[in-house]
Amino acid sequence: MSTVKEAVEVEVPVHTAYNQWTLFEEFPQFMEGVEEITQIDDRHNHWKTKIGGVRREFDTEIVDQLPDERITWRTISGDVQQKGTVRFQRVDDTHTRVELVMDVEPSGSRRRPRT
Repeated sequence: MSTVKEAVEVEVPVHTAYNQWTLFEEFPQFMEGVEEITQIDDRHNHWKTKIGGVRREFDTEIVDQLPDERITWRTISGDVQQKGTVRFQRVDDTHTRVELVMDVEPSGSRRRPRT
């Protein structure tokens, strides 16, 4: 499993940054490799991605959500195994630090024992 860690400071209040991350169906507009997200309900989304020429589909479940602070999710089906958390930290009234930590393992990437 690979771990991705990224952090960025954005020039918006924490509430604005958090709200943008809850608009899952808009991710394809700004997130490279995401082709489509369908929000099924408040906790479940269906993703279609194409990264490095490889298309994948999977479903995620939000397992923890604290407004203006964090969103934690995991996959529940599909060709990707992942879990992650995005955190929002107020820097000042007009700046927010957004930190993403995600563990990902695409199907077929697991090492198989030699026979």
